[in-house]
Amino acid sequence: MKYPNTTKKPIIEEYFGTKVTDNYRWLEDDTSTETEAWVKAQNEVTFNYLDKIPYREQLKERLTKLWNYEKVGTPFKEGDYIYFSKNNGLQNQAVVYRKKGESGNEEVFLDPNTFSKDGTTSLGALSFSKDGKTAAYSISEGGSDWRKIIILDVESKTIKENTLVDVKFSGISWYKNEGFYYSSYNKPKGSELSAKTDQHKLYYHKLGTSQKEDKIIFGEKEDEKHRYVGGYLTEDNNYLIVSAAISTSGNKLFIQNLFEENSKLTPIITTVDSDTQVLDNRGSKLYLQTNLNAPNKKIVTVDAKNPTKENWVDFIPETVNVLQPTTGAGYFFANYMVNAVSKVLQYNFNGNLIREVKLPGIGAAFGFGGKTALKELYFSFTNYNTPSAVYKFSPKDGNYILHRKSAIDFNSENYTSKQVFYASKDGTKIPMIITHKKSVKLNGKNPTILYGYGGFNVSLTPAFSLSNAIWMEQGGVYAVPNLRGGGEFGKKWHDAGTQLKKQNVFDDFIAAAEYLIAEKYTSSEFLAIQGGSNGGLLVGATLTQKPNLAKVALPAVGVLDMLRYHTFTAGAGWAYDYGTANDSKEMFDYLKGYSPVHNVKNGVNYPATLITTGDHDDRVVPAHSFKFAAELQEKQTGENPTLIRIETNAGHGAGTPVAKTIAQYADVFGFTLFNMGFKELPNSPKEKK
Repeated sequence: MKYPNTTKKPIIEEYFGTKVTDNYRWLEDDTSTETEAWVKAQNEVTFNYLDKIPYREQLKERLTKLWNYEKVGTPFKEGDYIYFSKNNGLQNQAVVYRKKGESGNEEVFLDPNTFSKDGTTSLGALSFSKDGKTAAYSISEGGSDWRKIIILDVESKTIKENTLVDVKFSGISWYKNEGFYYSSYNKPKGSELSAKTDQHKLYYHKLGTSQKEDKIIFGEKEDEKHRYVGGYLTEDNNYLIVSAAISTSGNKLFIQNLFEENSKLTPIITTVDSDTQVLDNRGSKLYLQTNLNAPNKKIVTVDAKNPTKENWVDFIPETVNVLQPTTGAGYFFANYMVNAVSKVLQYNFNGNLIREVKLPGIGAAFGFGGKTALKELYFSFTNYNTPSAVYKFSPKDGNYILHRKSAIDFNSENYTSKQVFYASKDGTKIPMIITHKKSVKLNGKNPTILYGYGGFNVSLTPAFSLSNAIWMEQGGVYAVPNLRGGGEFGKKWHDAGTQLKKQNVFDDFIAAAEYLIAEKYTSSEFLAIQGGSNGGLLVGATLTQKPNLAKVALPAVGVLDMLRYHTFTAGAGWAYDYGTANDSKEMFDYLKGYSPVHNVKNGVNYPATLITTGDHDDRVVPAHSFKFAAELQEKQTGENPTLIRIETNAGHGAGTPVAKTIAQYADVFGFTLFNMGFKELPNSPKEKK
């Protein structure tokens, strides 16, 4: 293949006596015309290649057809109205509807499809005042993490005051009907899409005042400097809770008594060696979720007057399974992950076990949250071969009914999901769920996607994916291992895949591929490895360490330059998982040893690689992907293409319009099957399921 020329402009930096050459530093400048021209040239080569895949349009048509069904979200009540999101099928963004009571007429409340002509402006948070008469919602333009907040009169649906701007990594938490708390950084000098942001602040906006009058609650002083600061209120509005963190794991926690005049923030916990938050309260009695000295999490109680950790009392103690609790209708719901599968126990506020909620099957349940006064709650249930359904639950007797079943044209009966355990390089047992058509034969020739993440305490629980339905419809196998670095087995599992132990994650992923090959699900010629963000790093490290393992590599929006990731936007906040090249010689050597950008070698036949990113990604800046593509294109040996697909006016993924999402999946699946040698689709998309 003939790739665009990527000019080398060497910049040499020294780390602990080692000189490192960065030939493509200039690609970090997302405002330059040179970078813009490079992006355009790369996309031209990529789309010329994708245009030649004979069944690309077939895939797009099938995805479009399967996607075209009504999708309705879980309802919630605010003021006089019941709200819910709905997409009629192929709308770029879901629409927020409302109705007065169960029997009221539906009407559109917010339609994000009208926010921009091309559908790339999306709805972020939506929050209501205590009486439900005023709403505040945030929007993202072009997929950016920077947001605007718009304040609306609920009844008339008219904008009440000037829009708040330059908001980032923020919730919207109302204090009564008077105003709300939100978080942001000072707007950085230089590019807002790549410049570093590291001093987060919590603000209070009082209705009827201008944004420049908003009071800084926390984060202005030097001793309050943190990368992530958030504020939220207890349901009774009596307490403000402030969380402050320097990384994506671990936080300090403070509380302010709002019904006492001139009260100040009081520390609950002043170190960042645990993840702790306030779940609920009854008067001055606080219920906290924490993993302090409890890697799998527990719930403790403490009085708000003396909230520090020495006064904590266990309420729901730690177990061998990871706890993910919610509260609603006056109960606690302890959602445990048992080998990444949900088990839900219901407790009252005295700590008494009421019941185990018998779920509809083996999979993942989400929900069971809501206000104290509610009589009914909702939860959703899904697994890899069961589309998500919403259930209405009665906390009083534990019964539930199906509220809404997915309308997708997919027959789960034709598919099977199986959980297996395999040994990683060091003998650690890793669970993996493998899903495919029941008719699949284990002959080593099945097109297979191995998807992984393995980081940031993120748990990959079983969930149905519309796009994966297309893959499996074509006879594809979809496999997801629960790698170390994730949260499926608590803090110890997470920590076992961080910093100087990050190689464990790659070893777990490689061992998963070797298991699938050994058990004849697939072979290297029919295997694709896939992951996004931290999972993009996983794919990049795997393909550079084991270039013969898979035929196709699909790193999406990946963290790929491990020596410089912490210099962009909020990247320094990821140091808990990665460490940084400036920490120590040992950490620098370790990062350089696996950093995908720094480990592409001449004379190696790398897999067919389709790198995907967005030009407005200000979470993991696209320069990571740009540099990796340049390295691969220069050094690749053999016939396998190494391409980069750069979505314009798109970010890290959230809020991407449906039309763009469908086009991207068609390209990714088409590229994958084409490079596995399929001249036509393995199964006709018109095949009767």
